Amino acid sequence: MGTFTFRLPDIGEGIAEAEIVAWHVAVGDMVTEDGRVADLMTDKATVEMESPVSGRIIAIAGDVGDVIAIGSPLVVIETEGDVGADAAAAEVASGPSAGSAHADGVVDVVPVAETAPAPIEGKSEEPAPFVHAAKVLASPAVRARAEALGIDLAEVKPSEEGRVRHADLDQFLAYNAGGGYRPAGAARKDEAVKVIGLRRRIAENMAAAKRHIPHFTYVEECDVTALEDMRAQLNAAREAKPKLTMLPLLITAICKTLPDFPMLNARYDDEAGVVMRHGAVHLGMATQTPGGLMVPVIRDAQDRNLWQLANEIARLAEAARRGTATPAELSGSTITVTSLGALGGVATTPVINRPEVAIIGPNRIVERPMFVPDGMGGERVAKRKLMNISISCDHRVVDGWDAASFVQSLKRLIEMPVLLLAD
Repeated sequence: MGTFTFRLPDIGEGIAEAEIVAWHVAVGDMVTEDGRVADLMTDKATVEMESPVSGRIIAIAGDVGDVIAIGSPLVVIETEGDVGADAAAAEVASGPSAGSAHADGVVDVVPVAETAPAPIEGKSEEPAPFVHAAKVLASPAVRARAEALGIDLAEVKPSEEGRVRHADLDQFLAYNAGGGYRPAGAARKDEAVKVIGLRRRIAENMAAAKRHIPHFTYVEECDVTALEDMRAQLNAAREAKPKLTMLPLLITAICKTLPDFPMLNARYDDEAGVVMRHGAVHLGMATQTPGGLMVPVIRDAQDRNLWQLANEIARLAEAARRGTATPAELSGSTITVTSLGALGGVATTPVINRPEVAIIGPNRIVERPMFVPDGMGGERVAKRKLMNISISCDHRVVDGWDAASFVQSLKRLIEMPVLLLAD
């Protein structure tokens, strides 16, 4: 058996002492080589100390909050057999006068005096010839971390024994923050946020929807170039009417398509085992508010024209955001549309607004080159405006064929928008 005194290494230029902020071992614990021993805080950073040897802890240097000097004993470790040559050399070089352990396992902290080695008699003090450095000593974990960070271990100053440890990497990062190693961001304090009110209701509804409804999602790409051209023309001649967005046009297309697919405009009472197919379209409109997601309802959407839909969309969205929407305006929907506008992404997998059986999610419009007819029997490349439409359905009620057929019919109206204005 042998003992090894692990002294607090030089952890940064100009640092004379460090405060113990956490112990990861106690007297009697076993520690492995490169195992965490303690965390110490300097005026620049908190660094992690790792054991250079394996063994049993027989003494530690005080309690959390104590300040110890560089070179003072941090822990004393009982090892199996002799310690490694470089570890022993480091222990001897530090000198026994730096501190001593008591029976209670606490080490007296005494700063180590810095002394220069005496010149050997008869020898000149000329500098030693240059010798190429050997391979940097480091554990596989340290090497892997350095490689991930793009750090050359040869540039890192080892704390002692010529062996680079995690604490040395920490110091290298702290002192070279401007060299491309700066962390991506700063951590924030953990914060417990109680889920109450509207957020709790949203959580309960979403959990119930995913728990009870076997969702499936279907996505189709639509060319909305002609639809956008028509919208621009209608807005140019609107006079006192509200400005049209894509949503009133899409709702009109949905209302024209649903009569052929009554199973999608429905509510499923899974306890009673009854599907209620609705003749009227009471369209839910998912709306983001400061308190969370709300779904105001456009009653009898099928009876409204484009301008009336635009007015009702604006009115209900504002009421939801202000918190003045009535309970009647927030219930009774038979199918829902959810849109993130410009943030809509390429595709979505929206969660069904239970007890409905379908929810439709238009995604953002993008411009891409496409092959289109050239009017002479051939094709040409043209810039087109494209939008994906996603639909999630309750697979207990709606089959994949029905969902796909519904979206294809919707696509036909969207790509031939003149049909939206026809009786």
